[in-house]
Amino acid sequence: MDKVGVLVGEHGHWGFFKEIYADFQRQYATQLFVEKTYNLPLLYGRLNRWAYHNQIRSLLAHSDACFFEWASELLVPASFMTKRCPIITRLHSYEVNVWAPQVNWENVDRIIFVSHYIRKKFLEVYGAQEEKTCVINNGVDLQRFAPTVNKPFAFNIGMMGTILPVKRIYEALFTIAELVGRGYRPHLHVAGGKDRSGHYEGYHIAILRAIEKLKLRDYVTMHGHVTDTERWLREMDIYLSNSYWEGQSVALLEAMASGCYALSHFWDGSEDILPAAQLYGRDHELVEKLIAYSQLSAAEKEDRRQQMRAIACQHYDIRETSQQIRRIIDETIHGATSAMQPQIENVIQETANNQQVLA
Repeated sequence: MDKVGVLVGEHGHWGFFKEIYADFQRQYATQLFVEKTYNLPLLYGRLNRWAYHNQIRSLLAHSDACFFEWASELLVPASFMTKRCPIITRLHSYEVNVWAPQVNWENVDRIIFVSHYIRKKFLEVYGAQEEKTCVINNGVDLQRFAPTVNKPFAFNIGMMGTILPVKRIYEALFTIAELVGRGYRPHLHVAGGKDRSGHYEGYHIAILRAIEKLKLRDYVTMHGHVTDTERWLREMDIYLSNSYWEGQSVALLEAMASGCYALSHFWDGSEDILPAAQLYGRDHELVEKLIAYSQLSAAEKEDRRQQMRAIACQHYDIRETSQQIRRIIDETIHGATSAMQPQIENVIQETANNQQVLA
């Protein structure tokens, strides 16, 4: 059984990786990176930096391949270490701007993107890496996220995600106010907690104040962090992806699998997920699309909901996502063994020399 080291970046952001890692555990002898820290006076910073890099180095040395979920803070130091095993990473979105310039891409064997747009942005700068790249869609658990058949329409509109400006929750409030002003009774449900950094506290406050000023208390509910996502989504009629930037929104895919009719702002890559008729640019376009859907017959609404489910089943099954990622890992391990043999022998010799010196 191949040994695969797994390093989850973004300080352990597992949100899009739990099912994939569970699949890894069934197929490989997995070794998970868990950062160790020491709290010793005077040596605290230096010792922890040494331990951090030594843990990564050790995982690289004792694995047949290492998989980096997020091309971020763990990949950067690993990419500059002596080559000991193939490195595979999955790059989601913002890393292309923040972390990619810090990575030694010559030492990375395969780069998996979740959308064609993000791959395109990456290759505009790192075109020499093209042969290493591929696109594998995000996936969702289609059994966990399943629709309620013939659900009565209640004009419940859902949005999910951490409360950040990129999600454009604030702007969505004015859409709700416009609908209310026209005599409709929508209800916007926002699932997601505040950003832990505290940098966007003002944005959260602005949302709450706008709800008050626009007299929307009866039309907007801020749910905070929701743990039972699948149950929450089954209560929604429409899912709204109002962001201006996404990699490939997992929340949108979960909503589609749950049978929510989905509308999306035209962030780059949204056109690969939804039909053109369900994308909008200007706010008034969103208002008109919401009204048009609300006026469909129950049978027509059910057809649209089933269409969303069908797209999710055809393109975003987490089982297929996991299989495709494993295929990349397997090809990289078994295709790289002979090519890396000289480097492996050098590492063995280097280790032997170090042991002689220590003796």
